Amino acid sequence: RALAGVPTHKHRAERIPIPHRRPRISSSFHLAGEVASRMAGRKGGDRKKAVTRSVKAGLQFPVGRIGRYLKKGRYAQRVGSGAPVYLAAVLEYLAAEVRTDLGNAAKDNKKTRIIPRHLLLAVRNDQELGRLLAGVTIAHGGVIPNINSVLLPKKSPAAAEKEAKSPKKKTATKSPKKKVAAKE
Repeated sequence: RALAGVPTHKHRAERIPIPHRRPRISSSFHLAGEVASRMAGRKGGDRKKAVTRSVKAGLQFPVGRIGRYLKKGRYAQRVGSGAPVYLAAVLEYLAAEVRTDLGNAAKDNKKTRIIPRHLLLAVRNDQELGRLLAGVTIAHGGVIPNINSVLLPKKSPAAAEKEAKSPKKKTATKSPKKKVAAKE
């Protein structure tokens, strides 16, 4: 149904021409080149290079992205300007700490490539990181090598006293092949 006074489809074909308006030209464009760039603000002239908040804070981690995630995550109604900088600095410190421990764990195992096993060893052998990641399971990490002292074989009292009194001296033993060669 058509309402009174409202045109239907049939009446759309009739278009009323709208008079064309010329855009107003700012007076600053009429000035000489250098003067116009100064007066026009950002429209002309040399523009400063943008400096990120990460660079200002001296960080590698992205401050802007972390701030966006804080806002998007709805952790609070408002997010202060210093919060993403502080969080980025903390995350960068933790990453550097884990990275150094990872490198040391790989070097201890005489490897040049870091694998999940090295990550597990690095985290579990560091007291603070171990506490932070206590409930975390690292895939393909394995377990920390540990044998309970109850499961170790018991030593006889005489052998234990002997070991405590005199330290073992390593004697150079020759392989059987060398002995045979020396006899001939």
